[in-house]
Amino acid sequence: MHAEHDGLRIAQLSDVHVGQATSALRIRRAVEAVNEEKPDLVFLTGDYVTHSPKPLPRVRELLAGIKGPVYVVMGNHDHWVNAPYLRESFERMGYTVLQNEHRQVHVKGAPVTVLGIDDGLTGRDDVEATFRGAPVSGTRLVLAHTPPTAEKLPAHAGLVQFSGHTHGGQFVVRGLTEALFRRAGQPYIRGHYHVNGNQLYVNRGLGFGFGGPYLRRGSEPEVAFFTLRQAAVSAPTP
Repeated sequence: MHAEHDGLRIAQLSDVHVGQATSALRIRRAVEAVNEEKPDLVFLTGDYVTHSPKPLPRVRELLAGIKGPVYVVMGNHDHWVNAPYLRESFERMGYTVLQNEHRQVHVKGAPVTVLGIDDGLTGRDDVEATFRGAPVSGTRLVLAHTPPTAEKLPAHAGLVQFSGHTHGGQFVVRGLTEALFRRAGQPYIRGHYHVNGNQLYVNRGLGFGFGGPYLRRGSEPEVAFFTLRQAAVSAPTP
């Protein structure tokens, strides 16, 4: 990591699921919270809709207006519904959408490489293409909707991956939830992990919470804020 980036601030939103599963008020408050913190970078890590295309126009309405450089990757639900529409919407907002590609942005006088890997659950991830031509050192931050993508990254490379997808377990029953997620190939459910010498953070997501199949228990919705440090990434501030 570049020394200039000690103290760099990042905000992450994930799994917004615009529509019946998430209230518009919650989403607006999340955007306001991000803007109040004035982070250096903002990451959106997938699943902006759920199953229906009807909420697609509302994604732009509710997620527009985030201040600062905003980087976006797609999730499995986005591909199931209409990822090209979402990409165009985000680009019209002025956000940078990354699908197996990377970009550099200068922050605090030094370059940050943001690498966005497309969704692994739908088989669209291509780590090799994402890293092709990217710097092999410096501040390199990875966005990938599904947490197990961290296992495919170059090992011991000083990378930090930001993910979502799991909703933190959504309806958490101690012991059982973790076992079920591991059986489904999702051993990383929420919070901070070390994976093959790199770091991974799994965001609990913003969406759901209305009962029935959308009930959340033991996994509160999350807007995560991080501070980069030379040796590590600090835990998100509550």
